Amino acid sequence: MSEAIEQFDCFKGSCAVLVAGGGPAGTAHEAAGRVRRRLLAWHDQFSRFTPTSELSRLNSDPRRVVPVSPTMARFVATALGAAEATGGLVDPTLVDDLENAGYRHDLSWESLPLSRALLLAPARAAAHPSAAGAWAEIEVDRSARTVSRPPGVRLDSGGIFKGLCGDMLAGILARHVSFAVDAAGDVRFGGAAGWRRPVRVTSPFDGSLMHVFELVHGAAATSGIGRRSWLGADGRPAHHLLDPATGRPAFTGIVQVTALAPTGVEAEIRSKAALLSGPSGAADWLVDGGVVVLDDGALQVVEPSAALVGGSVVELAA
Repeated sequence: MSEAIEQFDCFKGSCAVLVAGGGPAGTAHEAAGRVRRRLLAWHDQFSRFTPTSELSRLNSDPRRVVPVSPTMARFVATALGAAEATGGLVDPTLVDDLENAGYRHDLSWESLPLSRALLLAPARAAAHPSAAGAWAEIEVDRSARTVSRPPGVRLDSGGIFKGLCGDMLAGILARHVSFAVDAAGDVRFGGAAGWRRPVRVTSPFDGSLMHVFELVHGAAATSGIGRRSWLGADGRPAHHLLDPATGRPAFTGIVQVTALAPTGVEAEIRSKAALLSGPSGAADWLVDGGVVVLDDGALQVVEPSAALVGGSVVELAA
């Protein structure tokens, strides 16, 4: 069975929607188009680079308690859950530090060569949570649709929202024969037929294929320092994955982690936490499998859990 495929730019990268078979969202083509439109709308709603987005309006609102949309309330609750689950290692409130490091505008297509960045990078060290993480001062009331925080505390949607997008869309597509939603590298997949889908892990150094998982249901997320990297005003290499304890880009000895998980949010949390934890702690986060790429290009593969593997092998477009 062929799949309906939509490919488009969104979330600072290339996105794709693949759907096979009809279901509650309509025919495969109707469902793929519906998901594409929803992702583009969510991008406009959650971009911190668009002054009129809901996220930008929340971040700049001078009130302590701010009314928000149901989707924004769900995102904030999810982001706070990610911070709590990692003890503050995955912190959504580091916008000031991101901007101080040079991430003040969309750097989607900028990339300092990874080999050069590693040569100029400081001594490697695992990242740590901040002792005074601002995320702990945020409260969300999903029933009242409000977010409470000290004015000036800002949120970055980042990868957590991409993972959440996949999870929300999985609820729409789960009864179709098969589906995959690739939100700029965060992939959520599944479907009623239980087909296997290839999840390809490519090198952050040269883009070559490093490993392939064949999975039925679940998600994969990749975090790395090979994209959206630059030289800061101080001449030091910088990227968008920060050490909350220092507010500086983290160089931990790992350049990329792909994490597997039952949900997109879990995969996103695990990939970031694994990279920030460094080589000695990364595997602890990959409870459902994944791939760790070290500074020297060495590969560490953690095989996927039984919950993500099974079903009949069917050749699908990718």
